[in-house]
Parts: sequence; C-alpha cells; structure tokens
Amino acid sequence: MKKITLLLSLFVGFLLNASGQTLLEPSFRFSGQKPIYVTMEDGTEMQGTLKKLKRKKGLIRLVIIKDAKGEKHELQPEDIKFMYLFPSGVDGLARAVVLVHDATKWGNTYVKPGLIAEGYVYFEKSKVKVNKKERTLLMQVLNPSFGGDIRVYHDPFASETASLGVAGIKVAGGIAKSYYIRKGNEVAIRVKKKNYKKKVFVSLFGDCKKMAKKFPKVKWSDLADHVDTYGKCKE
Repeated sequence: MKKITLLLSLFVGFLLNASGQTLLEPSFRFSGQKPIYVTMEDGTEMQGTLKKLKRKKGLIRLVIIKDAKGEKHELQPEDIKFMYLFPSGVDGLARAVVLVHDATKWGNTYVKPGLIAEGYVYFEKSKVKVNKKERTLLMQVLNPSFGGDIRVYHDPFASETASLGVAGIKVAGGIAKSYYIRKGNEVAIRVKKKNYKKKVFVSLFGDCKKMAKKFPKVKWSDLADHVDTYGKCKE
C-alpha cells in the first residue's frame, strides 16, 4: 500500500503540474464503514454509516443509513440538500492524493475542505435538464476544489476518452464525453464533447473577457482549465 501511495503521489503531482486543474474521476461504490455526512433540506444534519444506496439508471433513488444508536433511516433524494460519502477501496486513496495536492489553493466555499481532502465524494441537490425536462436530482460534483459557482457534475451515462493510471488504478485524465454543468443558480445542462466548441463555450463562459484571450482555440480536453479560469474571473 505504501508503494502504491508513493506512485500515486508522484504520478498525480506530475499530472497536475503538466495540465493544471483536473476533474475528479466519479466514484460508484462507497464504504459502509466510514461515516456518512448528510444535511437535509430542512437544515437537519445527520451522521451514520451507509447501509444501502439504491440507484436506477445511474441516479440515486434512496439512501439508507444507520445512526450511532443503530437506528436505520431511509432518506429520499428530494429531502437531501447535500451529502458526503466515502469511496470504497483504493478509489478513496486516489481521490485523497489528488485533492491534498491542491488543498492550499481551494477557492470553493460550499464544501468542507477537511472532508474533501480525506477523499470524500460530495453530492448536492440541483435542478437538471434531462431530455428537455427539468428534474431535481442528487448530483456528484467533480470540481469541489475550484471553479467558484460553476459546478461540473458527473453524467452517469457518459462514455470516456482514454484515461491514465498507475499500478492498475485509474487516477485522472480520462475526461468523459459529456458532463452536466451548472452556472450559478441556473438549471444544470448536459454538455457534450461534440457540441462544446464555440457556441456552448461562449454561452457558459462568454461573460468573462479573460476566456477568449487565454483560450483562442476551444478544446474539450481543457474543460477543467476553462472552469477554473472562469471561477477566478472576478477575482
């Protein structure tokens, strides 16, 4: 494990120095041992262990947790404002290495840096446009450490380009071919690689003059840097 940790640290350090900001790889399996932290829509805070996460077509349908007293609670997604889950296995280790590397430069204030630095995955409720219909869903945030009020959410149906790994562990670099992106309080929209270029790029980031100057050529592979630069536009 120490050898894997060292390899991950060296690899991630090289990757981030070479390519700037990086979107996190989405997590799909979560620990039933580490604490889960949930804030409900009414402000109630809950802590316990994850007993079951029910999903349908990639979307969270039910969260079942057990509290310190051993009581089980079935939480509906629409009642959850945000939550932190810990990935199972080496997935959590890889996330922690990536995030600790960037911990001193975080600009986002909507997350708890301590939990994110440990490797926790942050989910939040958002309005999302799915097949021309507006829905409210729990979405996994892939840029918790940068981007200001721009959220990049995992698209559960997205395929991926080639990714990089160390010791058989997928770390970063496999940018998906689509994400859901939310700007401020707007409804999150699905952004696809094939449609990104000038039109979508301008609609998302066109109100920041730095963008056109810094990115004269729009590349899907630069999405994380686009989000980071836009998040710093008003600084």
